[in-house]
Amino acid sequence: MKLDHPFLQLPVSFDAGVLAREIEALGPEVWRPHPQGFPGNDALTLISVDGDPESDAVHGAMRPTPHLLACPYLMQVMHSLGAVWGRSRLMRLAGQAEVTPHVDINYYWREHMRIHVPIVTQPTVRFVCDGQELNMAEGECWTFDTWRRHNVHNDDHRQRIHLVADTVGGPGFWELMRDARPHDEVRDGWTPRRIAPQATPVSLQLESYNLPMVMTPWEARTHIEFLVGETPPSEHVDRFIRDVMRPFLRDWQALWALYGDSGKGLDAYRAARERLRAMAAPFDSLRMRNNVAVVTALHAIVTSNLVAQRAASTESPRAQSAPVASGGPRAASPRPQTIAGGFNPMFVRTASPAASMARPAASAPAQVSFDRPLVLLSAPRSGSTLLFETLAQAPGLYTIGHESHRHIETLPGLHPSTRGFESNRLTAADATPAIVAGLHRNFGSALRDRDGRPPVPGAAVRLLEKTPKNTLRVDFMRAAFPNARFVYLYREPRSVLASMIEAWQSGRFHTYPNLPGWTGPAWSLLLVPGWRDLIGQPLEMIVAHQWATTTQCVLDDLERLPADSRLMVRYDDLVAAPRATAARICDFADLAWDRTLDTLPLSRHTLTPPDPDKWRRHEQAIERVWSIAASADARARHLLDAIA
Repeated sequence: MKLDHPFLQLPVSFDAGVLAREIEALGPEVWRPHPQGFPGNDALTLISVDGDPESDAVHGAMRPTPHLLACPYLMQVMHSLGAVWGRSRLMRLAGQAEVTPHVDINYYWREHMRIHVPIVTQPTVRFVCDGQELNMAEGECWTFDTWRRHNVHNDDHRQRIHLVADTVGGPGFWELMRDARPHDEVRDGWTPRRIAPQATPVSLQLESYNLPMVMTPWEARTHIEFLVGETPPSEHVDRFIRDVMRPFLRDWQALWALYGDSGKGLDAYRAARERLRAMAAPFDSLRMRNNVAVVTALHAIVTSNLVAQRAASTESPRAQSAPVASGGPRAASPRPQTIAGGFNPMFVRTASPAASMARPAASAPAQVSFDRPLVLLSAPRSGSTLLFETLAQAPGLYTIGHESHRHIETLPGLHPSTRGFESNRLTAADATPAIVAGLHRNFGSALRDRDGRPPVPGAAVRLLEKTPKNTLRVDFMRAAFPNARFVYLYREPRSVLASMIEAWQSGRFHTYPNLPGWTGPAWSLLLVPGWRDLIGQPLEMIVAHQWATTTQCVLDDLERLPADSRLMVRYDDLVAAPRATAARICDFADLAWDRTLDTLPLSRHTLTPPDPDKWRRHEQAIERVWSIAASADARARHLLDAIA
């Protein structure tokens, strides 16, 4: 749900120690991997469709699992919030793991709020929402704006466990929300009320109806007006409203007048739905303020839910929310109104070029083989995200939707903390058979194509990978993917250095905020060999060494690669001639291309609008350290002329 603030703390708190003991008593076997197999992410289901502990569905009659019924204080915590509850889980994040940046845009999240109660955590766990950073302390109660980009880092070696509960609210809940405190606001006398364990059983109100058989025209209009309101005004938006939204809403209103939700006219409804998909397709370049494509959000919230997949009869049952009591047998529940075959909620990872991914039911990750992966290399802030988002539109390419920090660094022995925090450098010697198997498994579990579809199990897939740290890992990546092809993106370093300075200053790119021995600002971007020599140096000196060291490392590795497995391209060519540059890379990588590409949108990591001279805001600082970068730049230009 979209909120007025990134984070809000509710005026209640709980005994995290009691909650932790209840959870520990459930045993280790009740935890299961994240539905998408994200490394270091586990879940324990508390409320689900029909109380199924293995279900991740969000549409249907919600009931408690046996795990929740075995935790009376956990039920008291949820009861005290006065809410009607949807899917709720305990979420465990391993040490040195993360929840990657994403935006929740599906139908479920339009009206659901997500409540967090930290049960086991440490001060180094960082929750980031729209660039604002927060550590949620044990026992506190928080909600946040899921419409903004958000992610979580656990920089400690210990695990983190949160109660993560979803709700549309309730009378008592909105009373608490009235007194909630924005995370950056100090209120005199504001103190959360402590909710202690009690012996009296409690009951919970649980959802039973959360997806219409046929969406009313009034609901559809509300969602569409919201999405349009989230999109910056332009002539393109005006055409989208005139040529797509208004005709669709008129058609849907007429169909509703004929059939309502009687169960009749389903073919006509579905035909109108498909017309909407076709009419909206030409507007896929429109982006909302949270950098999600408005057409992607339209399909996730409206189009995919206009007619429920279960709609097949002439009746439209309306189950009521049922109370569930703690301390007793499971309450009777109506038959869950699940979608045939299950429902996979959709969400957006902002690093995903397709902008949406279907979350599969919990199962073993698909086993695939990797055919000529395409690995993009560049120093940080060189435009690799823009290149990645562009190439990810090629048919047949699969990505993990974001940078691969956790897919690599959660493997045993690969995180810098297990290597004395020397750097992010990895070599072929680090690619042991066990590490390679784990790497293939981690990548394979998260692959999606440009339309958000996972690969067919057993398929040979073309992987597109982009993580700036890989500029220090070329030999490692080639050992892990022997037939990989590498594309190095060169950008004039003055622009890069300026952007790196701004990245450090923004606070959005912290990678090792508690780097042992480091006394400067929280370490940002990749960790280069020799970083300890930079302690006490000004920021421009730090980023100059970052860029120069990274560039020298990647050039060393590129020169050793066979000529047919490497390509160098210029950022300026990508911006000036995107179609020709994409065609050149696709030709090198044996890829097809079927998209119009005349201009490029801003990448999701853009801090300020493009301007070829904006580096001059830091010109004096850059000139003071230019000698550090000059040698590496001259070498890069020479190699660019030789092998580009």
